[in-house]
Amino acid sequence: MKKLYIRIILLTIISISTLPIQCKSIDNTNQDNMTQDNIVEAVSKGQHTIAKKLLEAGADANQKGNDSKPLLLVATEKKDLAMAKLLLEHGANVNLQDNSLNSSFLYAGASGYTELVKLYLDHGADFKVFNRYNGTALIPACERGHVETVRLLAHTKGFPVDHINRLGWTGLLEAIILGDGSQKYVDIVQILLDANSDKNIADHEGITPVEHARKKGFNKIVALLEAKGNGK
Repeated sequence: MKKLYIRIILLTIISISTLPIQCKSIDNTNQDNMTQDNIVEAVSKGQHTIAKKLLEAGADANQKGNDSKPLLLVATEKKDLAMAKLLLEHGANVNLQDNSLNSSFLYAGASGYTELVKLYLDHGADFKVFNRYNGTALIPACERGHVETVRLLAHTKGFPVDHINRLGWTGLLEAIILGDGSQKYVDIVQILLDANSDKNIADHEGITPVEHARKKGFNKIVALLEAKGNGK
C-alpha cells in the first residue's frame, strides 16, 4: 500500500511539472494560428505596416486564405504593388496557384497590370504554369487589349508567344477572334508579329488568323498579316 501511495505521488509530481510545457505548446500553436489569420487580414486590407511586422515575426508569405488564394494573389488582385514587393521580400512564390489555377503572375498578365508582371518576371515567373484554360499570361492579355503587357511578355526572352491553349488558340488568334479590331488590337497584332509569332498557326477548325480577320472585316489586321509574307 505504501508503494502505491509513493507511485501516485510521483505521477502527480510528473504531471504538474509537465503542465507548463504543455500549456506553452498550446499557447505557441494558438499564437501561430493567430499570426497566420492576422497576415491574411492585413494583406486583404492593405495594412502594410502590420503585414511587415507579422512577416518579420515569422508569418508565412505563402499562406493561403480560406478561399485558397495565396497572399501574393490577394495583393495582385488589389493591384497593391507595395504589398506585393513586401511579400516577395519574405519569400512569396509568384507561381503559387489557387483552386481556379490563378497564380499572381497569370492574374497580373490577364489583368494588364504591367508593373506587377515585370516584378514577377524578375522573381521567377514560370512560363510552364498555366491557367484553367491551359493558357499563358499573354493569351488573355491579347484578348483584353492590354497593349503594354503584351509588349512586355512578347519581348521577354524565352516566353512562348505561340503557346496554344485548350481552346486551340494562340495569343494572335485570341486577339483577332475575341478582339474588336480597334487600334489597340491592331497594335497587339503588330507586336506579336514583331516578336515572330507564327501567323500560320490555325485554330482547331483549321482557320488561320488572317482568315478570321477577313471574316470579321478587320482590314488593318489583314493588311499586317498579309504584309508578313508566307513565312512565320
